[in-house]
Amino acid sequence: MSKKRTKYTSAFKTKLVLELLQNESTIVQIASKHNILPQNLQNWKNTFLANAEIAMEPSKAVKEYKDE
Repeated sequence: MSKKRTKYTSAFKTKLVLELLQNESTIVQIASKHNILPQNLQNWKNTFLANAEIAMEPSKAVKEYKDE
């Protein structure tokens, strides 16, 4: 039998990425503590950092979205 996919909330993902960025624990330590794959955490971190500009200039992101 296959295992059902787990969907994580954006708040949970953000909490873990911020915990990782504080450099108090490694990716593997945080992943094992929360029972997730380290690769998931690495992907979330990359996505978070790639979109960090949106947090600083939300009006620019809205304008780009409307232009599309």
